[in-house]
Amino acid sequence: MAPKLFTMIRFLFRAFGFFALAAAFLLVIYDGTKSIAGNAIFMTTVRNLWDTINAASLQSLKPLIEGRLGPYAWDPVFAYFLNAPSWAVLGILGIILILLGRKRRPLIGYAR
Repeated sequence: MAPKLFTMIRFLFRAFGFFALAAAFLLVIYDGTKSIAGNAIFMTTVRNLWDTINAASLQSLKPLIEGRLGPYAWDPVFAYFLNAPSWAVLGILGIILILLGRKRRPLIGYAR
């Protein structure tokens, strides 16, 4: 039963990783066309994307993080994350999920 479960979890990691990479690619295209049309560089930050999807959850997250981790966890750490380009964050997340979902290489020699 366990090998099937691990196979399914690896599949889910790969699937979510590919969806995250596809979303990152779409955001690169969106930012690129917006930059070309506006004659300036535009980048969609994680905060802008999160506000577009669900603004209420972002507002409720700040007291939760400040309450559990302290006020210093919100301002330098999480504020930096929210100001990062959303395509970069989704791209890195997608790559990590795909790497977690890959099959292990067979061991060669006397490694077992």
